[in-house]
Amino acid sequence: MKFTKHILIFGRVQGVFFRESMCIKANEFGLTGWVRNRQDGSLEAMVQGVETQIDALIEWARHGPENAHVTSMAISDGYGDYTDFRRVDTV
Repeated sequence: MKFTKHILIFGRVQGVFFRESMCIKANEFGLTGWVRNRQDGSLEAMVQGVETQIDALIEWARHGPENAHVTSMAISDGYGDYTDFRRVDTV
């Protein structure tokens, strides 16, 4: 069964290779969706796939790549249908 989650990540999450790292992890976990920076300094992602794989990506995102410092996350049900995982433009 396919699930979709919307994730907002706050802290030092821009300029630390977070988006690229999340793309790599999402592909490793077989997930689809997107990730982008937001103008407020946070990071936003829509992640779709098997629930256990989404949970694994969320667990990774709680810390992110080496130089990131995640202070909080907001996770809610997502929407859409995706065929790959990619970076999209900042909003």
